[in-house]
Amino acid sequence: MADRPRLRHDLTWKAPPATPLARALCYAAAAFSKGSSNGVGFRHPQPGAGGHPALRHPDPGQAPRRGLRSHAPAIPMRVGTRGSPLALFQTRTFLDRIRAVCPVLRNLDAFEECEIATSGDRAQEKRLAEIGGKGLFAKEIHEALLDGRVDFAVHSLKDLETELPPGIALACTLRREDARDAIVLGAACRRGGFSSPAWDPFSALPPGALVGTASVRRQAQLLHTRPDLRCEVIRGNVQTRLSRVASGEFDATLLALAGLRRLGLEAHADVVLDEEEMVPAACQGIIGVTVREDDVALREMLTAIWDPASKAVSLAERALLRALDGSCRTPIGAHAVLLPEGRLRLTALIARGDGSFLIRRTVEGAAEDAPRIGRELGEELYRETPADVFA
Repeated sequence: MADRPRLRHDLTWKAPPATPLARALCYAAAAFSKGSSNGVGFRHPQPGAGGHPALRHPDPGQAPRRGLRSHAPAIPMRVGTRGSPLALFQTRTFLDRIRAVCPVLRNLDAFEECEIATSGDRAQEKRLAEIGGKGLFAKEIHEALLDGRVDFAVHSLKDLETELPPGIALACTLRREDARDAIVLGAACRRGGFSSPAWDPFSALPPGALVGTASVRRQAQLLHTRPDLRCEVIRGNVQTRLSRVASGEFDATLLALAGLRRLGLEAHADVVLDEEEMVPAACQGIIGVTVREDDVALREMLTAIWDPASKAVSLAERALLRALDGSCRTPIGAHAVLLPEGRLRLTALIARGDGSFLIRRTVEGAAEDAPRIGRELGEELYRETPADVFA
């Protein structure tokens, strides 16, 4: 009988699990621990900034890695991510999912987190619509992926363009977190004794309250219901926005409940808005992973952890955005849910930024037809919407 390879930490090699991802990653882990390629791509960790063994920022001068498309991934694999606390949490959630598929990776330095500053992170004083749209949160990450500086990248799926750049593919999505929005109240609102009964969640906001939001979708729905409110731009990560409300700079803000939960900050959600009260952004609460389009092996492996429910709803929601040619300039909401017996319900909304125009529609169909459902509802909304909304 041939000698079985032995792993570091005295772990005896066992037959890899059945899924393609676990099988390939475990073979790669075995090769990594032996210190030889053994037919599998292999790379020793490179020292990063400050001598830390993990590469925290990709080296722009490093030669791209080519020719590994048909083989198991090289170890360690480089994961591109933004550097915000929420982005890092989401990246580690994805890596934990991979490690759960292949437990042997828990004992190896199998991944390198590569924090990449994006244009959207650097421009904090304006709405994304004014500086180039949601793609600014992914532009530099896409470039690192295409250059071979990272092997795959983790995103908030709502921040990804509906049409990805040539050479980039969406490889998988993880299970959706709660997609609802939440109102965070400042001290002035609480001192005023305002409550939020179930029938009117916006009553927690006093007349004329100043609400900080960078989302034209949230602003449009808020002003449609409460035209007395004032909205001004607030940017920055979740903690920054919370601190600006706490300091009294704004009376309130709206944030995704998913982000608050992932960061352990759900207690700051004073009022949680049902999807019918405020339609969420398309793909809100879903983590998406991108790879190079020609990296067939990695794409096939990541398919093993693609959550079927999030796949179906995101296909519908992104198809709707594509049909509307949706961007950060247009207030659009989309939220799909799976129903019993293989059905899918999609609710969508489009509005003017000042809330003076708003239409909402809901349709149902077979979940396997998710892209068609999204496309047809988007086309219907496009026909019913005044041209100036898209200007």
